[in-house]
Amino acid sequence: MKHAVVKSRIIETASNLFYKNGYNTTGINQIIAEAGIAKATLYNHFKSKEEICLAYLKHKNISFLKDFEAFTTSKTKGKEQLLAIFDFLTLFFKQKDFNGCWCIKTVAEIPKDNTLIRNEIQLQKNTFIDLITKLVATNLDEKDEAQTASLARQIYLLYESAVGESHLHQQDWPILESKNICERLIA
Repeated sequence: MKHAVVKSRIIETASNLFYKNGYNTTGINQIIAEAGIAKATLYNHFKSKEEICLAYLKHKNISFLKDFEAFTTSKTKGKEQLLAIFDFLTLFFKQKDFNGCWCIKTVAEIPKDNTLIRNEIQLQKNTFIDLITKLVATNLDEKDEAQTASLARQIYLLYESAVGESHLHQQDWPILESKNICERLIA
């Protein structure tokens, strides 16, 4: 099998396991067994479980950002694109394998001094804030950069709390209420 295909299968398998079961409870041997590869094959592609985790985080984020941006920008320009952030989250929540935010789940499981994984998660979250900032800047008449940045961070916090609380309660009301708050913020 081609190198890239095997690496992709390892990342897919690890991503499914980490997201479903958690980083700490997923072992290397489980990834190897479910990917149908030899231990040496895994270590030819990744030096450690931490490297696999970074690949998992990047894999999930690339797909998320692409889908998020395509969904929100497909809506009518203006406030509808900003509120679509929560409509996107509703669709994410309704997926059969919804298990909250992969970043928050992972950061909760790593030691505080694991800066490699923590930095990747912070990078992803900052990229997401930048995307929301871009949506605010292109869809509202806000001229002040500081106010645009502040509003984007507020919407980000609403989104993130909606992810966590909808996962906790296994209901979509946190998403709907966050969307209501956002609607008042941007009115």
